[in-house]
Amino acid sequence: MKALERLFAEKLLKVKAVKIQPANPFTWASGWKSPIYCDNRKTLSYPALRNFVKLEICRVILEKFGDVDAIAGVATGAIAQGALVAEELNLPFVYVRSSPKDHGLENLIEGELRPGMKVVVIEDLISTGGSSLKAVEAIRNNGCEVIGMIASFTYGFDVSVEAFKNAKVELVTLTNYNAVLDAALKTDYIAEEDIPVLQAWRKDPAHWTGK
Repeated sequence: MKALERLFAEKLLKVKAVKIQPANPFTWASGWKSPIYCDNRKTLSYPALRNFVKLEICRVILEKFGDVDAIAGVATGAIAQGALVAEELNLPFVYVRSSPKDHGLENLIEGELRPGMKVVVIEDLISTGGSSLKAVEAIRNNGCEVIGMIASFTYGFDVSVEAFKNAKVELVTLTNYNAVLDAALKTDYIAEEDIPVLQAWRKDPAHWTGK
Protein backbone atom coordinates (compact mmCIF):
# COMPACT_ATOMS: atom_id res chain seq x y z
CA MET A 1 0.00 0.00 0.00
CA LYS A 2 2.92 2.35 0.74
CA ALA A 3 4.15 2.01 -2.85
CA LEU A 4 0.66 2.89 -4.13
CA GLU A 5 0.49 5.95 -1.85
CA ARG A 6 3.77 7.28 -3.26
CA LEU A 7 2.93 6.45 -6.87
CA PHE A 8 -0.51 8.04 -6.80
CA ALA A 9 0.84 11.11 -4.98
CA GLU A 10 3.37 11.56 -7.79
CA LYS A 11 0.64 11.19 -10.41
CA LEU A 12 -1.58 13.79 -8.68
CA LEU A 13 1.30 16.27 -8.56
CA LYS A 14 2.18 15.63 -12.20
CA VAL A 15 -1.27 16.68 -13.44
CA LYS A 16 -1.40 19.51 -10.87
CA ALA A 17 -4.41 18.00 -9.11
CA VAL A 18 -2.63 19.00 -5.91
CA LYS A 19 -1.38 22.54 -5.45
CA ILE A 20 0.88 23.44 -2.51
CA GLN A 21 1.65 27.08 -1.81
CA PRO A 22 2.45 27.87 1.85
CA ALA A 23 3.29 31.50 1.03
CA ASN A 24 -0.05 32.11 -0.67
CA PRO A 25 -2.71 30.03 1.15
CA PHE A 26 -6.06 29.01 -0.28
CA THR A 27 -9.36 29.67 1.48
CA TRP A 28 -11.63 26.65 1.74
CA ALA A 29 -15.43 26.85 1.66
CA SER A 30 -15.35 26.30 5.44
CA GLY A 31 -13.33 29.51 5.80
CA TRP A 32 -10.17 27.64 6.79
CA LYS A 33 -6.89 28.93 5.40
CA SER A 34 -4.89 26.15 3.76
CA PRO A 35 -1.45 25.85 2.13
CA ILE A 36 -2.73 22.97 -0.01
CA TYR A 37 -5.61 22.37 -2.38
CA CYS A 38 -6.45 18.92 -3.72
CA ASP A 39 -8.78 18.44 -6.70
CA ASN A 40 -8.92 14.72 -7.47
CA ARG A 41 -11.67 15.32 -10.04
CA LYS A 42 -8.92 16.50 -12.36
CA THR A 43 -7.88 12.86 -12.76
CA LEU A 44 -11.05 12.27 -14.78
CA SER A 45 -9.61 14.38 -17.61
CA TYR A 46 -6.67 12.02 -18.11
CA PRO A 47 -7.82 8.62 -19.46
CA ALA A 48 -4.75 6.66 -18.28
CA LEU A 49 -4.90 8.18 -14.80
CA ARG A 50 -8.69 7.83 -14.63
CA ASN A 51 -8.29 4.14 -15.44
CA PHE A 52 -5.49 3.76 -12.89
CA VAL A 53 -7.70 5.14 -10.11
CA LYS A 54 -10.63 2.97 -11.16
CA LEU A 55 -8.59 -0.24 -11.22
CA GLU A 56 -6.85 0.47 -7.91
CA ILE A 57 -10.18 1.11 -6.20
CA CYS A 58 -11.54 -2.11 -7.68
CA ARG A 59 -8.48 -4.01 -6.45
CA VAL A 60 -8.93 -2.66 -2.93
CA ILE A 61 -12.61 -3.60 -2.94
CA LEU A 62 -11.91 -7.16 -4.06
CA GLU A 63 -8.99 -7.64 -1.65
CA LYS A 64 -10.42 -5.98 1.45
CA PHE A 65 -14.18 -6.16 1.19
CA GLY A 66 -14.91 -9.13 -1.08
CA ASP A 67 -18.66 -9.74 -1.11
CA VAL A 68 -20.17 -6.41 -2.23
CA ASP A 69 -23.73 -5.86 -3.48
CA ALA A 70 -23.55 -2.20 -4.56
CA ILE A 71 -21.29 0.82 -4.96
CA ALA A 72 -22.29 4.27 -3.70
CA GLY A 73 -20.62 7.53 -4.72
CA VAL A 74 -20.71 10.64 -2.55
CA ALA A 75 -21.97 13.67 -4.49
CA THR A 76 -20.60 15.37 -6.32
CA GLY A 77 -16.91 14.62 -6.40
CA ALA A 78 -17.15 10.83 -6.32
CA ILE A 79 -20.12 10.27 -8.63
CA ALA A 80 -18.09 9.75 -11.81
CA GLN A 81 -15.37 7.60 -10.24
CA GLY A 82 -17.93 5.55 -8.33
CA ALA A 83 -19.88 4.87 -11.52
CA LEU A 84 -16.69 3.77 -13.29
CA VAL A 85 -15.89 1.37 -10.45
CA ALA A 86 -19.43 -0.04 -10.41
CA GLU A 87 -19.26 -0.57 -14.17
CA GLU A 88 -15.91 -2.40 -13.90
CA LEU A 89 -17.25 -4.67 -11.15
CA ASN A 90 -20.67 -5.06 -12.80
CA LEU A 91 -22.44 -3.87 -9.66
CA PRO A 92 -25.42 -1.58 -9.04
CA PHE A 93 -24.54 2.09 -8.48
CA VAL A 94 -26.18 4.86 -6.49
CA TYR A 95 -25.03 8.26 -5.36
CA VAL A 96 -25.79 10.10 -2.16
CA ARG A 97 -26.64 13.79 -2.14
CA SER A 98 -25.45 16.17 0.56
CA SER A 99 -29.12 17.06 1.16
CA PRO A 100 -32.44 15.85 -0.26
CA LYS A 101 -33.73 17.38 -3.48
CA ASP A 102 -36.19 20.21 -2.85
CA HIS A 103 -38.52 19.02 -5.59
CA GLY A 104 -39.88 15.85 -7.18
CA LEU A 105 -39.28 12.75 -5.03
CA GLU A 106 -36.96 14.67 -2.69
CA ASN A 107 -34.44 11.83 -2.86
CA LEU A 108 -31.29 11.77 -0.75
CA ILE A 109 -30.07 8.59 -2.44
CA GLU A 110 -30.32 8.54 -6.24
CA GLY A 111 -30.67 5.04 -7.59
CA GLU A 112 -31.98 1.89 -5.95
CA LEU A 113 -30.71 0.18 -2.83
CA ARG A 114 -32.55 -2.75 -1.32
CA PRO A 115 -32.49 -3.35 2.45
CA GLY A 116 -29.77 -5.81 3.45
CA MET A 117 -27.37 -4.86 0.64
CA LYS A 118 -23.65 -4.66 1.46
CA VAL A 119 -22.38 -1.33 0.15
CA VAL A 120 -18.91 0.13 -0.44
CA VAL A 121 -18.86 3.92 -0.50
CA ILE A 122 -16.53 5.76 -2.89
CA GLU A 123 -15.36 9.21 -1.82
CA ASP A 124 -13.20 11.80 -3.52
CA LEU A 125 -11.42 13.38 -0.57
CA ILE A 126 -11.56 13.19 3.22
CA SER A 127 -11.09 16.37 5.25
CA THR A 128 -13.09 16.35 8.51
CA GLY A 129 -15.12 13.34 7.35
CA GLY A 130 -18.44 15.00 8.08
CA SER A 131 -20.03 14.89 4.62
CA SER A 132 -18.66 11.40 3.96
CA LEU A 133 -20.19 10.00 7.13
CA LYS A 134 -23.53 11.71 6.41
CA ALA A 135 -23.63 9.58 3.26
CA VAL A 136 -22.90 6.49 5.34
CA GLU A 137 -25.74 7.41 7.69
CA ALA A 138 -28.15 7.81 4.76
CA ILE A 139 -27.26 4.37 3.42
CA ARG A 140 -27.62 2.76 6.84
CA ASN A 141 -30.98 4.46 7.28
CA ASN A 142 -31.98 2.76 4.05
CA GLY A 143 -31.48 -0.60 5.76
CA CYS A 144 -28.14 -1.40 4.15
CA GLU A 145 -24.74 -2.29 5.58
CA VAL A 146 -21.75 -0.07 4.77
CA ILE A 147 -18.83 -2.47 4.76
CA GLY A 148 -16.22 0.16 3.96
CA MET A 149 -15.27 3.41 2.29
CA ILE A 150 -12.51 4.07 -0.24
CA ALA A 151 -11.25 7.59 -0.92
CA SER A 152 -8.60 8.88 -3.28
CA PHE A 153 -7.01 11.18 -0.70
CA THR A 154 -7.13 12.06 2.99
CA TYR A 155 -5.57 14.92 4.92
CA GLY A 156 -5.43 12.61 7.93
CA PHE A 157 -6.83 15.14 10.40
CA ASP A 158 -7.27 13.75 13.91
CA VAL A 159 -10.93 14.82 13.86
CA SER A 160 -11.61 12.63 10.79
CA VAL A 161 -9.74 9.63 12.20
CA GLU A 162 -11.83 9.86 15.35
CA ALA A 163 -15.07 10.38 13.42
CA PHE A 164 -14.58 7.26 11.30
CA LYS A 165 -13.64 5.26 14.38
CA ASN A 166 -16.78 6.39 16.22
CA ALA A 167 -18.95 5.63 13.17
CA LYS A 168 -17.35 2.17 12.87
CA VAL A 169 -16.47 2.70 9.20
CA GLU A 170 -13.32 1.17 7.75
CA LEU A 171 -11.64 3.78 5.55
CA VAL A 172 -9.03 2.94 2.92
CA THR A 173 -7.33 5.69 0.91
CA LEU A 174 -5.16 5.51 -2.19
CA THR A 175 -2.87 8.25 -0.93
CA ASN A 176 -2.62 10.81 1.86
CA TYR A 177 -1.18 14.12 2.98
CA ASN A 178 2.17 12.75 4.17
CA ALA A 179 2.72 10.81 0.93
CA VAL A 180 1.98 13.92 -1.13
CA LEU A 181 4.41 16.03 0.91
CA ASP A 182 7.08 13.36 0.53
CA ALA A 183 6.57 13.17 -3.24
CA ALA A 184 6.47 16.97 -3.53
CA LEU A 185 9.75 17.29 -1.64
CA LYS A 186 11.49 14.65 -3.74
CA THR A 187 10.43 16.33 -6.98
CA ASP A 188 11.35 19.85 -5.76
CA TYR A 189 7.69 20.87 -5.88
CA ILE A 190 8.26 22.25 -2.38
CA ALA A 191 11.41 23.04 -0.39
CA GLU A 192 12.60 21.49 2.87
CA GLU A 193 11.87 24.73 4.74
CA ASP A 194 8.18 24.45 3.73
CA ILE A 195 7.69 21.21 5.68
CA PRO A 196 7.37 22.67 9.23
CA VAL A 197 4.71 25.12 8.00
CA LEU A 198 2.79 22.36 6.21
CA GLN A 199 2.93 20.07 9.23
CA ALA A 200 1.84 22.87 11.56
CA TRP A 201 -1.22 23.47 9.39
CA ARG A 202 -2.17 19.79 9.47
CA LYS A 203 -2.05 19.75 13.29
CA ASP A 204 -4.48 22.66 13.68
CA PRO A 205 -6.05 23.62 10.34
CA ALA A 206 -9.01 25.47 11.86
CA HIS A 207 -6.78 28.09 13.49
CA TRP A 208 -3.86 28.23 11.06
CA THR A 209 -3.36 31.65 9.48
CA GLY A 210 -0.22 31.05 7.44
CA LYS A 211 1.71 33.67 9.37
